[in-house]
Amino acid sequence: MILEPKTKTRLQIAEEYGITPKTLRNRLKKENCNLPKGFLCPKAVEKIYETLGHP
Repeated sequence: MILEPKTKTRLQIAEEYGITPKTLRNRLKKENCNLPKGFLCPKAVEKIYETLGHP
């Protein structure tokens, strides 16, 4: 079951994947996934999940 994403921080998302925020940033950069600074809205969270796969 896939849950509806909510506003999250990069730290929360990194923890979901079991990686550091720096590693998350590097993986997203490698995939050319540019996101706004600050909290990540549900659309940005879903974009991360689509890019890296659901944790």
